[in-house]
Amino acid sequence: MENSNVTDAELKELAISLYEIDALKFGEFVMKVGLKSPVYFDLRVIISHPNIMIRLARTLWAFAGECTDIAQICGVPYTALPLATLISADTDIPMLIKRKEAKAYGTKKQIEGSFKQGDQCVIIEDVVTSGSSILETVSVLRKEGLKVTKAFVVIDREQGGKKNLESHGIKMKSLYTVTQLLAYLLEANKITLKTVKAVTDYLLKYQVPASAVPASEKRLKITFHVRASKSKNVIATKLFNLMEAKQSTICLAADLTKADAILELADLAGPHIVMLKTHVDIIEDFTDDFIKRLKQLAEKHNFLLMEDRKFADIGNTVALQYQKGLYKIAEWADVVTVHAIAGQSIIDGLKSGLQNINEPRGFFVLAEMSSKEALTTGEYIQSAVSMAQNSDMVAGIVCQSNIFMNLGLVQLTPGVKLSKSSDDLGQQYNTPEAVVNAGADLAVVGRGITEAQDKLAATLEYKKELWAAYLKRLPN
Repeated sequence: MENSNVTDAELKELAISLYEIDALKFGEFVMKVGLKSPVYFDLRVIISHPNIMIRLARTLWAFAGECTDIAQICGVPYTALPLATLISADTDIPMLIKRKEAKAYGTKKQIEGSFKQGDQCVIIEDVVTSGSSILETVSVLRKEGLKVTKAFVVIDREQGGKKNLESHGIKMKSLYTVTQLLAYLLEANKITLKTVKAVTDYLLKYQVPASAVPASEKRLKITFHVRASKSKNVIATKLFNLMEAKQSTICLAADLTKADAILELADLAGPHIVMLKTHVDIIEDFTDDFIKRLKQLAEKHNFLLMEDRKFADIGNTVALQYQKGLYKIAEWADVVTVHAIAGQSIIDGLKSGLQNINEPRGFFVLAEMSSKEALTTGEYIQSAVSMAQNSDMVAGIVCQSNIFMNLGLVQLTPGVKLSKSSDDLGQQYNTPEAVVNAGADLAVVGRGITEAQDKLAATLEYKKELWAAYLKRLPN
């Protein structure tokens, strides 16, 4: 115990109470990091035992001692939130909540609560193994301008977490180490020497180093050419390599209604983009010749073609929409977009529409939209990401924030302009640096180029700013 304000007898009594409510378990368990462990701590059960929860929160807060610089408290979601709430209510120190994912509507905040730049925030956590969960939370808080240097933890599993946190400037204090808990429970005849030996041997054998970068940010710290080798989809690999080769991350949204205007734009901007995005059903003079000429330009300037069809029907219907009709999208579009609303059957349907196509194809699953008050939130986003990660036909995910960790998928983010703004129909725009920092690998730029007086100059400016932001997010 690192705090002399709490007696050994109090800690032992509290440890026994935690054991008796089944918060401390012994047997064989698979941990979040994938290791088998002879001990497992499930502190979520404390919410059913208010008296123990209150005692635990007050004992943990004894670490604060005479600290007068703590302006905010933040519990790591979700198990530590009740403890942080009790501490906040007991001390009258404001509390912050870090969301599991950023809101996809309204303010799109990832931190809930009122705070000022420079506020000192202490982290509350239940159990630390590698320290990665704390680092995830700290990363978000620090991006918002908060100072985070302390973490108060109930149990340190003694597997490298404390050292990892210290390397990131976080001093961790724990009520218990596993070794101390074993001693208390053995003395109280709650466990046997055999159990103590099994746990001790496990601790000696397994140390779990935290990554230098929190898991959710790993993808953003790895170069495109490395990620190209991680892709299951040929189009995703090609995109990563194209972005690296052309030093461009522009997907140009050619949302124009005249075929010649699109072809002229494609020829002008083609050398500086990696993908051209169309909505063929808005083209007033669409012909097969238009597609032929567009494909020739794509080959000439080395960019891919995306038809932003946003398929959203049952499998059989989307197969026909993809393959048949006036536009015959499957024959020429390297990439199409698809809503996740219909589930896995929509991917299977699109795949069946490629039976007579020899060229590689890729799908982008739409998980988040850039329109105000979009309904693509919460569980829908998680389901869309899961669907995308389980198919070798999916090249990437359309989203507004860093919601997935798969290195081989491309994040495509729409709504990019040099200055933050919105239009009269709910479209919201963010700056190149903002979208890249939010996870964008490929950025959709439309009206910022198509409505510019000098379209080539605008293309070059976006290319420059987006690439600079990408380089800036990589490690030195």
